Amino acid sequence: MDDADILIRNAVLRLGMGPVSIAVHAGRIAAIDGSPPLHAPLEIDARNRLVTESFVNPHLHLDKVYTLQMLDDEALRAYHGGSMEDAAKAIDLASRVKARYDRGWIIENVRTALQEAVRFGTTHMLALADVDPKARLEGVAALIQARAEFKDIIAIRVVAFPQDGVVREPGAAELVREAMAMGADVVGGIPWIEPTERDMQRHIDEMFNIAREFDRPVAMLVDDAGRPELRTLEMMARRAIEQGWEGRVLAHHARAMALYDNGNLEQLVRLLKKARMGIVTDPHTGPLHVPVRTLFKEDVLVCLGQDDISDAYYPYGRNNMLEVAFLASHLLWMTTSSDMEKLYDMITVDAARAMWIQDHKLEVGAPADLVVLNAPSVLEALRSHEAPAYVISRGKIVAEAGVSRTSADQS
Repeated sequence: MDDADILIRNAVLRLGMGPVSIAVHAGRIAAIDGSPPLHAPLEIDARNRLVTESFVNPHLHLDKVYTLQMLDDEALRAYHGGSMEDAAKAIDLASRVKARYDRGWIIENVRTALQEAVRFGTTHMLALADVDPKARLEGVAALIQARAEFKDIIAIRVVAFPQDGVVREPGAAELVREAMAMGADVVGGIPWIEPTERDMQRHIDEMFNIAREFDRPVAMLVDDAGRPELRTLEMMARRAIEQGWEGRVLAHHARAMALYDNGNLEQLVRLLKKARMGIVTDPHTGPLHVPVRTLFKEDVLVCLGQDDISDAYYPYGRNNMLEVAFLASHLLWMTTSSDMEKLYDMITVDAARAMWIQDHKLEVGAPADLVVLNAPSVLEALRSHEAPAYVISRGKIVAEAGVSRTSADQS
């Protein structure tokens, strides 16, 4: 090819392939090695470091970031209990912060979190905002504003999330509907928190009705407690199949699955595959997690999310998906070379597929959403989990040497 906007020289690809040159033109990957242009207005010497797709975070409660200082430790104690039996209590304790919800301070926290995300190489995010009579629509409004402000840097999909339930919180379903009308991208849900199985099914049905009304995908937090009798993931999968929403549904947590017997697990896996449903697991935020190796063997899509940043559920977090994968490597005991490659998929291509993004790939013609890492391999990237040397979003450099460029810098 004759022209390019950015030329990355001496890039090493996954599994040690390279060095190659990667040309970027008009926001897309124009060439990989082959016959790259002799020069470009902007050239990057990768110096035999790893270049990959940028990172994807398919689960972050973005409206809650940095709110830990507003609360005591009671919710943390309840949520991180050994069996997670007090998870519902933790949600009630954490909801106290919503009495102070105001989009003015929420948007400031969100901007800080997004700048961190970009600095660490994330260019796509599924962001949840609480919607209920306490939170009202303040969080959704803040996230929709942030989506517009950062649209040239990080692609945000906003989930209208009835965190405290639908049946147990009268008026929440209508607020979700209002949030979708405002411009939210995904219908959320948390059916396991409802008091009875009948109420759980009603929660799922109401959210799927809204999804059909607005023709939007569905993302729900399911079975997030140490109770093996919980079955809302199964209920969600069945409703998706009944409604024809296969491939448009995403489940989060599903920790109770860790306690299922083999028969129930096999039945659930069949449903997940039929519904083409992905699962986001966040093992660093609680003592239980889905049986990832079993799901891998059955070709069920599983990826990793950050979940929380310094809020009532998790005190840490930097929006650093390499750090999340590093933690998951220990918690899931995934330490072989093939395990590490899979972990890397779980924060890049698999996470993108979970967010219904099919073209997040390092190949010619794909969007140029890339990271040039400060490491020569996946192993070293996970070991150090440093910010990338360069972050490229939509064909533009948005972070360099661990410093993100704000939305104002891009204009």
